[in-house]
Amino acid sequence: MHHLIRLAAASVALLVLVLPAAAETALREIGAARVVEVVDGDTVVLDRAFDGARQVRLVGTQAPKLPLGRRNFPTWPLAPESKKALADLVMGKRVTLRHGGRHMDQHGRLLAHLYTDDGSWVQGRMLRRGMSRVYTFPDNRALAAEMYAQERAAREAGRGIWALPYYALRTPEGAAEHIDTFQVVEGRVVRVAKVRANVYFNFGRNWREDFTITIGSRAQRLFRDAGVDLLSLQGRVVRVRGWLRSRNGPMIDATHPEQIEVR
Repeated sequence: MHHLIRLAAASVALLVLVLPAAAETALREIGAARVVEVVDGDTVVLDRAFDGARQVRLVGTQAPKLPLGRRNFPTWPLAPESKKALADLVMGKRVTLRHGGRHMDQHGRLLAHLYTDDGSWVQGRMLRRGMSRVYTFPDNRALAAEMYAQERAAREAGRGIWALPYYALRTPEGAAEHIDTFQVVEGRVVRVAKVRANVYFNFGRNWREDFTITIGSRAQRLFRDAGVDLLSLQGRVVRVRGWLRSRNGPMIDATHPEQIEVR
């Protein structure tokens, strides 16, 4: 019990870098339609098209993935349960689509927040049930703070994906075991360095081997616009999420402030 109390206190202390900016983003309504198919835990199909598209990706979240015809693609743990949870919320129901950023992805899917007629925010309910996790992009950052709050509640309660080691928070020391996967990594920044156009957060003394967060020049502008001094985060505990790559050790590219929570 004492361990759970300490964990909850630590989670509350970790805040999205740009809480005020995220909260101020207004959503624009696209329209309403009925859900006729649930593809997986973050994708649905509508009975009518908007801008020529009927498939909708629940923007800002990532649910456990199903193969969906992809050869040799493994089913992530709880993927069928996540699909069912979304179906229970929206299948056959009318939903209103709203967006606060780019409204279509490269696959021709609409990117939207969904709301049922009773006012329920679908992304929030999936996150709170532990059936998805937050997954933002530079051009889709609306409601990040609200989504993190719902995810945090599920994680602290150990609901859904947060009860499984597959989705656990990773340490910088263990990050190398998860290359080419989407992970959430938490640790203390040992050193912040600007080298040419990039800023690097190093989590160990050996930058050639240890976990690193890389922030390119375009992303740095977004951090500056949010009032974030990257160099001031040296020594702080941060939590970053993204796809782990191997580049002088395990590395995550931070392309926008909402990717990072800081204590």
